[in-house]
Amino acid sequence: MRLIGPDGGNVGVVSIKEALKIAREAELDLVEVSPGANPPVCRVMDFGKFIYEKAKKEREAKKAQTKIEVKEIRLRPKTNEAHRGFKVDDARRWLGQGHKVRVTVKFRGREMDYPEIALEDLKEVAESLSDVAMIEVPPQMEGRTMLVVLAPAKAGAAKKKEKTEQAEVKNEAEA
Repeated sequence: MRLIGPDGGNVGVVSIKEALKIAREAELDLVEVSPGANPPVCRVMDFGKFIYEKAKKEREAKKAQTKIEVKEIRLRPKTNEAHRGFKVDDARRWLGQGHKVRVTVKFRGREMDYPEIALEDLKEVAESLSDVAMIEVPPQMEGRTMLVVLAPAKAGAAKKKEKTEQAEVKNEAEA
């Protein structure tokens, strides 16, 4: 087997007995790192410390992950402007926090005959949130509901646009 020593250096190809002897002398464990290699690769290391470090890295990686929630705003075709305004403010806050927002308009009874009313409402909501959101799923019907999904707009794109505008102003001032 090929052996990697306790200091991380390559010891070379040695027998199992010799590898165990080196590990005992260093008061560490002999761990098979790559069994599929020819010859197999083993390493002299503290196995408990190795497992602990691996678990620690996994915990850190899990913390770094961001969980994107999908918040929902429910409207009706008869929802008035003021009430819709409150709901749009909630959606703006959620989008600012990085969540996606699903806006649904639920139909009852004969309201199904006039889907263009709901389509107009959804377009108005999307337009009022266009500065902080982009449409991820365009308006579509699902049974008695019409919905649109909005995702937070890329912050980088807004910053790039701002920088290009500043550069243009600077160029005009110099000219």
